[in-house]
Amino acid sequence: MTRRAAALALAALVLACALAPGTRAATRVASGAGTAPPSPAPGAAESPDPRLAADIARLAPQRPGHVDLYVLAVAGDGNEDVFRNEVLHLERLAAQRLDAAGRSLVLANHAPAAGLRPLPAASEANLREALAALGRAMDPAEDLLLLYLSSHGTEDHGFVLARPGEDPPRLLRPARLRQALDASGIRHRVLVVSACFSGGFVRDLRDPNALVLTAAHRARPSFGCGNDSVATYFGRAWLVDGLNATLDFEAAFEQARVAIEKREIADGLTPSLPQINRGAAIGEVLARWRAGFTPGPALAYAWKERAGEDATAPAGGMKSLRAAERAGSGSKR
Repeated sequence: MTRRAAALALAALVLACALAPGTRAATRVASGAGTAPPSPAPGAAESPDPRLAADIARLAPQRPGHVDLYVLAVAGDGNEDVFRNEVLHLERLAAQRLDAAGRSLVLANHAPAAGLRPLPAASEANLREALAALGRAMDPAEDLLLLYLSSHGTEDHGFVLARPGEDPPRLLRPARLRQALDASGIRHRVLVVSACFSGGFVRDLRDPNALVLTAAHRARPSFGCGNDSVATYFGRAWLVDGLNATLDFEAAFEQARVAIEKREIADGLTPSLPQINRGAAIGEVLARWRAGFTPGPALAYAWKERAGEDATAPAGGMKSLRAAERAGSGSKR
């Protein structure tokens, strides 16, 4: 295939993704987006984030003899409120239902909004620092991490980290996330990646001490983003409905998987095929955590779909499409 023919084929693929109803594929970065700016190398010096430092200083201590859950919630793309909605819901859920009051950190790339406190940026540097801080607070022999990442994803398995107007965005790669997790010293992990093509994270994140959940197969988009939506399909089904029904993360996933497929078929969408990988040793830790407290009541989601609007409206627009085409031209898969 000629270079021109390849570029035309890639542009056609990006256009198809952009026009698919509610697809969560990143339209500002095409698959194989080799021109997206690289994230800083591990250990590269960056200015400390004072908001993150303040939040870390407020973390509640670990309770000896008790399996404590610590939560890190990351909203990667600051151009759409749906991702911030989900991580703020998880922060409330952790405090009110999951016995993790004072033990959560939230990162988001969104501009300040009325009525919401400013949040530390969802940069790779802040992600690494947040994980390191949680690792210092936790007892690796008994405590548990819940990491929830929500954003757009690319076909070559990049998780989008973008401030409003950043073009093209930065991408978090599965291997870099695994490096940050291992460097933190956190042993017991529940890792949830809610993005298109997020099944591509499973190979790097799987571990005997980890439960890995993703919103989609490595070769499938997931749905429900866009500024007309308040929750993604996976966020609504697992984070909201699933965890209101049960504290068992796996059972909530199975409930969510069925609900998502039913919704996708009803909407005429290709099923996203959410993925699960359960390490051999994580089940015992999860069982001890669930047995160690009485859960709070189910928590209502604070954001409501606006009447008369389609929650599956396509994400992105022509500006995003043109950026993706520029990033993808001449790139390799």
